[in-house]
Amino acid sequence: MFVRDAWCAGLIIGVLVTCGCARYHPRALDPPRLEREYRNRSLATEGLRAYVDSNVTPKPPEWPPAWLDLPLVTAVAFYYNPELDVARARVETAEAAVVTAGGRVNPSLNTGGGYSDNPESALVFHFDLAFTIETAAKRALRILQAQKLAEAARTELAETAWRVRSKMRGALLAHLFAARRLDLVQGEVAVRTESLELLKKRLEVGEVSRPDVTAAEIETSTATVALRTAAGQVVETRAALAAAVGVPIDALGALPVRWQEADAPPALDRLPLEKVQEAGLLHRADVRRSLLAYAAAEAALRLEVARQYPDIDLNPGYSFDEAHHKIAFGPAFALPVFSRNKGPIAEAEARRQEGAALFTALQAQAIAEMETSLARYRTALAEFDEADRRLAQLQREREESVRRALAAGEEDRVALAGARVESAVAARVRLDVLERAQVAFGALEDAVQQPLTGGSALPAITVKRP
Repeated sequence: MFVRDAWCAGLIIGVLVTCGCARYHPRALDPPRLEREYRNRSLATEGLRAYVDSNVTPKPPEWPPAWLDLPLVTAVAFYYNPELDVARARVETAEAAVVTAGGRVNPSLNTGGGYSDNPESALVFHFDLAFTIETAAKRALRILQAQKLAEAARTELAETAWRVRSKMRGALLAHLFAARRLDLVQGEVAVRTESLELLKKRLEVGEVSRPDVTAAEIETSTATVALRTAAGQVVETRAALAAAVGVPIDALGALPVRWQEADAPPALDRLPLEKVQEAGLLHRADVRRSLLAYAAAEAALRLEVARQYPDIDLNPGYSFDEAHHKIAFGPAFALPVFSRNKGPIAEAEARRQEGAALFTALQAQAIAEMETSLARYRTALAEFDEADRRLAQLQREREESVRRALAAGEEDRVALAGARVESAVAARVRLDVLERAQVAFGALEDAVQQPLTGGSALPAITVKRP
């Protein structure tokens, strides 16, 4: 009878143990398939369109889009960029660790049976249960530590999103200015070529010397080389833009870039820098992540302190021996004689001190970045204002005076072509100064890790891939 009961009990326990168990599902990586999926990415997918419609204002008037701008490319980057997928995976790992931290210690069961030579009762059978009671709130502290690390992972996702946006903005800006520089160099080459042809005709009639023509030929050749360099930069920056977005270069096609704000860097009095500084540094994702990492180290120290106190094991048991039913009950716990967990406590306290030092260093670095980037942008903005007002004005006046002199018969077409060349060179100088100002403004936004102009709000970032 007892054998039958033992078999029944074992069957019930086996069912309880296997019920609800997770199953392993293999998911092998297929590099060729992943490569094909990457190369097939495009701006025409419906999933991307739904994400863009939900996060870009105003919505693109047509789909696929007819041009690229900052809000649109930001949304596309947030949809496709693989760095965000890595950060999302880390969030899921950290959230799974919260579940692990909340797990309770399973009870254990020790069973056994045998035979005795006692003629009155030959059967021997026993089973012993063991229940562990965690003391000193160890489970709650494990959960707290895991929760802080999960919050830090979610903050790291936001930090990664800003880093992606920063790279994408820089790539878009570089491509925009490379295309504009190509247009300016093309115009300069056309004007220099025209001026060279006029000088050659004058050389034929003896109105200019050969060295003058040679100098013009050298300048034209130099401009032609610059034209080829500018054309190569357009291709390179477009490839860099595609990489920052997370799509192959063919996905961008020949779509033009529109960015009205690129022509006018915002003045300092239009930026909400005072509000940003008053709010402190907590708007920076890396600062918040460092604070959460310190909180996790604090919880880890509390957990190691709590582990000084032993857990209690309750061990109820039943045995059948020589026709007698025996029930035993007794607690058990480790005796903290040789170790009081001093080593792990010291390590946890050192990690907490390290976390505090890292936060202090990061805070100082963030303050320095804000002050340095603000000073750099102020200088770049002053340079642009000077180039935009004075240089452009003087060059326009110079070209107009030559035109008037040409109309009055006091100058010729060669002088006008020379004035136009000077205008093209001045336009390139202005473009270079404008690009430096925009790069400095991007560095200022990176220092505060938030957009500083309207219409540049970041798309929504979710743990699950859109």
